[in-house]
Amino acid sequence: MASDNKTKANDQSVSDFIKSIESPQQQKDIKTLNALLKKLIGEKPIMWGSSIVGFGKYNYEYASGRKGDWMRIGYSPRKQNITLYIMDGFEQHSSLMSQFGKYKTGKSCLYIKQLTDIDMIKLEALIKASLDHMEALYPSQ
Repeated sequence: MASDNKTKANDQSVSDFIKSIESPQQQKDIKTLNALLKKLIGEKPIMWGSSIVGFGKYNYEYASGRKGDWMRIGYSPRKQNITLYIMDGFEQHSSLMSQFGKYKTGKSCLYIKQLTDIDMIKLEALIKASLDHMEALYPSQ
C-alpha cells in the first residue's frame, strides 16, 4: 500500500518563518535566495512542514504505487547550513557544479554555509537547469 508523505504543503506564513531565523547572516541569505527563486519561478513560496519553503509543485507516482505532490525546488535554513532542494539531483549538472564554489551535496540536497561561498550566477544557472529538467519530466498542469 502506498503511504503519504509526512511533509506536506501548508498555510504557515513563509514571511513569519523567515523572520524567525535567528542568525542575521542566514536570514539575509534566505531573503536573497527567496527573492531569486520567486523571480525565476514566478510563483509564491509555500511552507512544506514546519521548516521547508518550496516553490512550484509536481505530482509523482513511483512503480511501487506510492504517489503524491512535492515541490519543484525548495530550501531550508538548518543550523549548520542552508539546504537547497534540487529535485533532479546533480549528476546531469556536473560541469556546472565543478565551478560552483564551496558546497556539499546529498542525493538532491545542496548544502552551503552562506551564499558568499558560491557563485550566484552558477546558482541561478543550476536552478534554471533543474527547473527545466523537472518541467520535462513532470509538465505543469
